[in-house]
Amino acid sequence: MYSLPNAKINIGLRIVGRRPDGYHDLQTVFFPIPLADSLEIEEARRLRKPYEFILSGIALPDDGKDNLVVRVFLALQEEFDLPPTSIFLSKHIPAGAGLGGGSSDAAAMMQLLNDYYHLDLTTVDMEQRLAAFGADCPFFVRNKPMYAEGIGNVFTPVNINLKDKYIVLVKPDIHVSTAEAYAAVTPCQLPNSLYDQLLSTPVQLWRNVITNDFEPYVFRTYPKVAAIKQTLYDMGAIYASMSGSGSAVYGIFGRPIDNAGKVFHDCFTFAASLHFS
Repeated sequence: MYSLPNAKINIGLRIVGRRPDGYHDLQTVFFPIPLADSLEIEEARRLRKPYEFILSGIALPDDGKDNLVVRVFLALQEEFDLPPTSIFLSKHIPAGAGLGGGSSDAAAMMQLLNDYYHLDLTTVDMEQRLAAFGADCPFFVRNKPMYAEGIGNVFTPVNINLKDKYIVLVKPDIHVSTAEAYAAVTPCQLPNSLYDQLLSTPVQLWRNVITNDFEPYVFRTYPKVAAIKQTLYDMGAIYASMSGSGSAVYGIFGRPIDNAGKVFHDCFTFAASLHFS
């Protein structure tokens, strides 16, 4: 049984407070995009160990050790006494890009195990278990546009329809430290919530009002990331932004873009129709 765990982008990102536990309160919209990994599982009673994990595609910094899909499997194996299982993960979503690839894989793993081994977990059951693996993991169970608050773990459905739009996603060979990015941001409270701004502003005007609070630090530290955003606007993007704390940058267009790979020849580039809504 296999699944195609997809990435997400952040539409807007505000840091609105620092919590006593060291985390930050934020406001953002998680929006699913069609860039996806491939994940497959099958029962393997021939194994003399609990599981085998075979990783291919884009290399991960730690060679896949302590991967979230393995952690999810081990947690459910302990809870439900699952048989030995073969796990095959092919990575196409760049890591450390603000795209939620690892979280999406974790959610897909739980859904696959639930279906394959008939665990009878409800959507809420899976969301509750996934929260232990990362604040944004539960988002990928329903996989619909969501307004996120708290530490990115409190979700409200949001009606943002980009079905007639196209995305170009660009990931340079730059790693942005999430901890350093958060440390460089000063939380601020604005009169209107991001949720209200997005619902009251047509996408053609997002450029003027919808911001990502990580961009000033990242753009100062890595000018190439800032240049990618400007190039997307020069190509005709309606809206462009860094996703999460970076370093991936996306542009939303009103038409297909065929030459993105040539323009950003030294970067990972993905272009597609935004068929999610």
